[in-house]
Amino acid sequence: MSLNLRADDKGILPDRIIAALVRSGAVIPARALDDDQIQPASIDLRLGEVAYRVRASFLPGPDSTVGERIDELKLHEIPLGDGAVLETACVYIVPLIESLALPPEIAASANPKSSTGRLDVFTRVIADQTRGFDQINAGYHGPLYAEISPRTFPVLVREGSRLSQIRFRHGQAVVTREALAALHRHERLVDAEAPDLSDGVPVGVDLVGFGVDKFIGYRAKRHTGLIDVDRRASYDITEFWEPIRARRDRSLILDPGEFYILASKEAVQVPPDYAAEMVPFDPLVGEFRVHYAGFFDPGFGYAGAGGRGSRAVLEVRSREVPFIIEHGQIVGRLVYERMLARPDALYGQSIGSNYQAQSLKLSKHFRA
Repeated sequence: MSLNLRADDKGILPDRIIAALVRSGAVIPARALDDDQIQPASIDLRLGEVAYRVRASFLPGPDSTVGERIDELKLHEIPLGDGAVLETACVYIVPLIESLALPPEIAASANPKSSTGRLDVFTRVIADQTRGFDQINAGYHGPLYAEISPRTFPVLVREGSRLSQIRFRHGQAVVTREALAALHRHERLVDAEAPDLSDGVPVGVDLVGFGVDKFIGYRAKRHTGLIDVDRRASYDITEFWEPIRARRDRSLILDPGEFYILASKEAVQVPPDYAAEMVPFDPLVGEFRVHYAGFFDPGFGYAGAGGRGSRAVLEVRSREVPFIIEHGQIVGRLVYERMLARPDALYGQSIGSNYQAQSLKLSKHFRA
């Protein structure tokens, strides 16, 4: 398949070109796509019919396939047709319904869906003969697999459940520092005064809080019931989460091994001709991690798509030691990329977007 792209046509592929990839056989679903599976700049990936419980996470490396490593490491197989529970602290590998036969000029990358990250379900996509997670080389032909490890809540999944999404790109289209500054002057990407845009749009943490209760976020409870990943607005927040309120000194101590949902201090937006990805600010600034699901669709927070700037929700976990974070501390940066073309549908416009104009919001599984 050829998309007839010029060498200088660089960017993330929009929804209609993703649909063309499917029609041409570059994306190969084992069964027909769901009606809402293609998003403005990505396509959701669906779990296949079986999960393999394996001894440890792995990468196949350049000389092996994922299937060969599963045969070496699997403990047992779990059919997903009628649904199955994935337990916390276990690692599962699931072949995906979608496979790829990419053109030589098209590469891909994957990330968890927003709702997956907000459940603390650690999910990565693996391809054959690769050295890295979530990265698929240009021209790749072969199957895709999801590595799944629930960290806090046991989850119920089934064949067809969607935990990950994949996006496709032609060339490198990261917006340069100068172009990002110009875009910010025109669109006001973040509601901060004189932000440092040298490495992307900076994102700090809000520890002042919302409303009269000065509510800053949630900490996940332990030893809860399970969550069905395909159910919406079905669970009582109080059974799974403890609310956190602001301290007078506007700080928060992250306890090792605990999972937190917090919000960014800034409201951000992604204009229609761009996409963005949250990357760590600097791995040397602290022993914690933010944001599993780092991809922001075109139209996120955009006024023309029903937003007025949206807070980025931060999925935060401290690593080995307690760590203090303070209000406004920079925890990540949004790196913007150009779209190859504007999507037909923007995030927040008639596609069932769950988090447009959000402030601090748990995943769609919980009742408001």
